[in-house]
Amino acid sequence: MLKCSIIGYGKMGRIRAAALENSGRAVITGVYDTRINGSLSYKVYASDQDALTDPQVEAVFICTPNSRIVPLCIAALSAGKHVFCEKPPAFTASQVEEVRAVERTSGKVLMYGFNHRHHQSVQEIKRIIDSGDLGKVLWMRGRYGKEVDQEFFKGWRSVKELAGGGILLDQGIHMLDIFLYLGGGFDEVQALVSNLFWKIDGIEDNVFAQFRSSSTGICASLHSTMTQWRYLFSLEIFLEGGALILNGLKTTSGAYGDEELTIKYNDRNPEAGKSQSELRHIYHVDESWNSEIRMFVDAIANNEPIALGNSNDALRLMKIIDRIYAFKY
Repeated sequence: MLKCSIIGYGKMGRIRAAALENSGRAVITGVYDTRINGSLSYKVYASDQDALTDPQVEAVFICTPNSRIVPLCIAALSAGKHVFCEKPPAFTASQVEEVRAVERTSGKVLMYGFNHRHHQSVQEIKRIIDSGDLGKVLWMRGRYGKEVDQEFFKGWRSVKELAGGGILLDQGIHMLDIFLYLGGGFDEVQALVSNLFWKIDGIEDNVFAQFRSSSTGICASLHSTMTQWRYLFSLEIFLEGGALILNGLKTTSGAYGDEELTIKYNDRNPEAGKSQSELRHIYHVDESWNSEIRMFVDAIANNEPIALGNSNDALRLMKIIDRIYAFKY
């Protein structure tokens, strides 16, 4: 049983606690948060330092505001703990490099919560792409947005010093990570970054970005927004032999609706009378949180590398985010 502490017991901390308990392979030694109301079934640490230096603790889950992520990752790894950390991994790629330097000397497992890679629909898309059944990927398009109101701006996500950025670091980072997972890297980046509506300095409300790989020719388009006035997740991958279209995302809030994957075959040369129809599959259960915990615990138990959400993934991602943010609004 892996002994874990959790720093940050808000929404994400509670989700991680539930997944750890569901795994049957971990116990929670205690939690720390600056705002804990009422009694908990877990021990409450007096400080975040207590949560990561407790000699009983083998792994630390970091579920804090973004500004605390890098220093807590470095402190936990330096204390000899395995670390699971929420996204974004940092504010910049250079900060990820700092964490990676400590990770290498610590010899401990570090995993980032790029949760969307673990959705069953995304795993099925990855399987189809890798199989080659639909040929090579040509291009991808992703739209990810949410509805916010004035309440959103009462929290830490609306403060540049705490959040590091706006909708790109909050949501768009997940879509960009999926692009990298499914299509590989990109060496060409163009972007438009704006905050035309909410007008909070350093907190962009829209990002339009385009990417291309000079080696594969794959192009991708991303729109990340919080002025769309509805929740929407849409991922489209077009290949030589058809398309993979994912609409909706199964989440704890249910805000993004059903998670439906459509597989469309390219019928440009169909046999007479044998034109193939679209195949659709709806995913009713979100297993992504449990999948992440299994991967993290397995990596520690078996002394094996993290396959999804390792620090190299984080570095590649943040290098592109740095380039997007270079396009000032």
